[in-house]
Amino acid sequence: MWWFQQGLSFLPAALVVWSAASFVFSYITAIVLHHVDPLVPYISDTGTIPPERCLFGIMLSISAFLGVATVYVRYKQVHALNPERSKIIKLNKLGLTLGLMSCFGLCIIANFQKCILYYVHVVGACLTFGVGAVYMLVQTVLSYLMQPELHSKDVFWIRLTVLLWSCSSIVSMFVSSVVLYSGLYGTNLVQKLHWDSQEKGYTAHIISTISEWSLAFSFLSFFLTYIRDFQKISLRAVVSLHGQTLYNTPQSFGTDEQTLLVAGSI
Repeated sequence: MWWFQQGLSFLPAALVVWSAASFVFSYITAIVLHHVDPLVPYISDTGTIPPERCLFGIMLSISAFLGVATVYVRYKQVHALNPERSKIIKLNKLGLTLGLMSCFGLCIIANFQKCILYYVHVVGACLTFGVGAVYMLVQTVLSYLMQPELHSKDVFWIRLTVLLWSCSSIVSMFVSSVVLYSGLYGTNLVQKLHWDSQEKGYTAHIISTISEWSLAFSFLSFFLTYIRDFQKISLRAVVSLHGQTLYNTPQSFGTDEQTLLVAGSI
C-alpha cells in the first residue's frame, strides 16, 4: 500500500499538490502569453487576464473545497482524541471556525481578481492569509498540548517552524506593500503588471512578491504536516434501509434504529 492510500492522507496531499499546481500552471500560462514579467510576479497577477484567469479561478475554488474537507477532518480527529479535555475542545472549535473562514477567503481570491475588484480581493487575502495564520497558530498550540501522548515533539517543532516562516513572510509582505503603495512611487500601481528594474519602487515590489510566494508555500508546507496524522484516519459508509423499495414511505421507525450515513473511525 502506497503512503497516500493509508487512511485519509490523500486529502492534505491533494490540497497541497493541487494548490501548488494552480499557482504554477497560471504562472506558466501568463508567462508564455507575456501577460506578466517572468521574475516573481504577484500570484494574483498570474490570474488577472484570460485565459489564465479562468484556470486560476476554477483551480483555486477546488483548492478551497479541499481545504474545507481537510480542516473539518482535522477537527474531527482532534475531537475524537480529546473527548474530555475542555481546553482542547474550545481551541479545536476555534480552529475549525478559523480554517473555514480562511478557505472562504481563498474562494474570494479565486473569483474576485485584483485588477477588477481590488478591495474585495484584499478582503479575501486577509481572510486567507491573516485568519489562516491564526489557524496555524491554534493548530500549533494544539500540537503542543497533545504532546507527548498523542503528538510527537518533532511534529510540534516542525509546525512551529512553519508558523514562524509564515509570520515572517506576512510581516515582510505587509511592510513592503505599505511602502510600495504609499504614493511615493506613483499611483495606480495595482493595475501594473510589467515592471522595469530601473523604475522607482522596483525593489519594494520584488520584496513584496517574493514574500507573497513565500507565504503561500509556507501554508502548503503546514498542511503537509497533516499527512502522517491523516494516515491514522479512515471513513466508512453505513447505510440503514427503512423500506424494501424507494416508493414506500415507512410509517414509523424503530426506536433503536440508527440512521448513520457517514461515520469516522480513528
